[in-house]
Order: sequence, then structure tokens, then C-alpha cells
Amino acid sequence: MSEFWLISVPLDKASSQSLEKLKRAAAKAGLGSSFRFHIPELKVGTLDVLLGVADDLSRLDSYTEGVMRKTSQCMAEVMEQSNDKVKENALANGVDLATYVTKFQWDRAKYPTALSLKTLTEIVSKQVSQVEIELKSRSIAYNDMKAKLHGLEQKKEGSLQTRTLTGIVKKEDLVLNSEYLTTLLVVVPRVNNSLWENTYESMSEFVVPRSSRKLLEEEDAGIFTVTLFKKAVSEFKANANKLKFTVREFNLEEAEKQRQEMSRLIVDKKEQYGTFVRWLKVNFSEVFVAWIHIKALRVFTESVLRYGLPVSFQTLLLQPEKKHVKRLREELNSLFRDLDPTAAASKPDMGLDIPGVNAGQQEYYSYICYSINISLLDTS
Repeated sequence: MSEFWLISVPLDKASSQSLEKLKRAAAKAGLGSSFRFHIPELKVGTLDVLLGVADDLSRLDSYTEGVMRKTSQCMAEVMEQSNDKVKENALANGVDLATYVTKFQWDRAKYPTALSLKTLTEIVSKQVSQVEIELKSRSIAYNDMKAKLHGLEQKKEGSLQTRTLTGIVKKEDLVLNSEYLTTLLVVVPRVNNSLWENTYESMSEFVVPRSSRKLLEEEDAGIFTVTLFKKAVSEFKANANKLKFTVREFNLEEAEKQRQEMSRLIVDKKEQYGTFVRWLKVNFSEVFVAWIHIKALRVFTESVLRYGLPVSFQTLLLQPEKKHVKRLREELNSLFRDLDPTAAASKPDMGLDIPGVNAGQQEYYSYICYSINISLLDTS
């Protein structure tokens, strides 16, 4: 299961015994796995500051999770790979997400414990915000380039009546730089090939005899050239149209520009793809790591608000078995009911009525509990 519960209870004898009972019961009945999750002692500050930080962290938690999921979704779209392949690339500090969470260690280099809770929150907020801004700009640039290439590729699809002739018609197929002569390109239905051969010279008296050449033939039609005097173009087009032959407009210079543009975009896409994917991997890791530190900050802050000073609480990370989620929750509620007898998991408004405390928790329990869902691309 890709969901974890990060719980906190007071650091007293009764809670410690209950925690040990929980671990034994979970292991024995196969309810889930438990892991150590160490949170260092942080600078507490005043009650007003704690309440404000709790509110800020609640909003930052949701915001950071959103940026993380946007980043992983973008990775999936850019890499055009299955969920499993994306998960192989969506790592945190070089390891898979479950391993990072279950072996969590506070990053003192990024988030020095000597700084206040408020300052740490601001550092994370700024870091995640910068990633979101750059993600947006990089995505726009990459998708714009991709859309242009797709547009050019689409022009090469479809019938000979409508699609671009770039790559089909070459310079040597045309009469160029002539004062009097020009070459037309005509789409001829395949069933009318004989009709074309027998009639094209008679569509104008100024058609060069035996000048028609077939450049390409497909299942339903072909492209033919015909050389004639420029002054006869209008007459030829009118007569060709009567026989259901389509004269295509073609500009060699524009076709060459289009070919060069496509070649450039193909190279650009390859280069940008590699750069963008590397950026996505690095910054997904950064945001995920930041998100787990936010969870730790929230647990620390609420533990102080709920259990008081001096700082005295213990944490445990649980990974429920999917089919035993309800039983594990019941076990938790039973073991720690005495921490707050009024707590009811189904009623979030019960318990502590203090601004900032439990902010962002969907349910209130007698113990502190935050969910960490590491599924990235699940549609559920």
C-alpha cells in the first residue's frame, strides 16, 4: 500500500507501552508495518508563533503535495511512459519514495535545526514556489515546441489533396528561373491515370508535350508534374478541374523553409527532452523531500501544542495493509483512547478547539496522525 500514517503520542510510560503493544499486534496480525521516524528537537518559540506556524504548515502541506503531483504528472507526459516507468524515475535522494519515507533522516544542511519553525517554513515555501514557477515556464516552452512540431507532422498526413508536398517534390522536378515556363503539380485519382495521360497535353495548346512525370503514387491517387507556359496556367487549371484533377499550389522556397524548421524542431525536441527530464527528476526529488519535512514539522508543531512543554513526544510511521486499514485504525483508537476520551474519528470538530491545531487533518484522533500518500499517478 502506498499510504503511510505518521503518528505522534506523548513520551510517557503508558503511551510507550501502548506503542509497543501496537507494533506487536500489527506485526502478529499482519495489519501493517511500523518504522522509526525521528524528528529532531526544533526551536519552539511562543504559543502565538506556534499557532501561526501550524496554520502556515497546513496550507504549505497541501500546496507542496500539489506541486509534487504536478511535477510527476509532467514527467509522465514528457516521458510518455507508463506509471511503472515514471515511478522508476520519480526518486527522492536517489531512492524510491517508500524507502525514503521509511528511512527518513532530517536534512540538517537544507533545514538547519538552529533556525526557528517559522524560518524553516518560509525556506520550504520559497523553495517549492520557485520549483512551481520554473515548472510552469519550462512546461509552456516545451509544449509550445512540441505543438509546433506536431503541427508540421500533421501537415504531412492525410490525402495528397491536402497534405504538404514537402519531401515529395524536389528541386529537380520543377522548371525554375524560366521567364516563360513553369511546372504545375496535379493530383490525379488512381483510376484516372490513363485519362490524365491521354488528356493533359490537350488542356492547353501551350503545354510542353510529354512533360508529365509521376512523382508519387498512393492507393487512391498520385502526384504528377506538367510543364507549360506561364500564360496558360489559368486555362489549364480550369480544364483540369472539369476532369476532377486537382492542381496543387507549391512554393519550393516555402517548402524548404518548412523542411528546415521541422529538422530544427526535431533536434530541439531531443535536446530539450533530455534537459527537461533531468530537471524534472531533480526537482521532483527536491519537492518530495521538502514535503516529508513539512509532515515532520507539522507533527512537531502539533505535538507541542497538544502535549505541551517541555517537548516530549514520540513518533511512529505505520504502513497499513490495504485489507486491514480499518482494523489497524481501530487498534490505534483503542490503545490511545485515554489521551483524549472525547475524540471521535468520524467527527473532525471534536477535541481541541484551538486555531492551528489539527489544521488540514480530515479526521481528529486522540493521537496525532498525518497521512502520507506516495501514489503519484493513480486515477482514484
